[in-house]
Amino acid sequence: MNIDIKAVHFTLRDETREYLDKKIARIHNAENMIIDLLVTLTKDKDFSAEATVNFRWGVSIHIKEHDFDLNPAVDKLMDKLEQKITKEKEKVTEKR
Repeated sequence: MNIDIKAVHFTLRDETREYLDKKIARIHNAENMIIDLLVTLTKDKDFSAEATVNFRWGVSIHIKEHDFDLNPAVDKLMDKLEQKITKEKEKVTEKR
């Protein structure tokens, strides 16, 4: 699984990177199904967290969350991402 994290309009601190890595560790049970995980964190008036997941079988999932603080935006994003990955994993296993 390739993980790419980008920060737009601000500098990503090491503490934030470690926090994000801990959250990404929650989805390691599906890492053999995921080719790419692209995370973009943007700061405008509030924080925006976006994630795109590319699966081996060609399906892509895109999720976007907003919050006034970065960590709650990341929390919401990872919660939704975990649900979407689980749902996609169930779809694929049902077809087999």
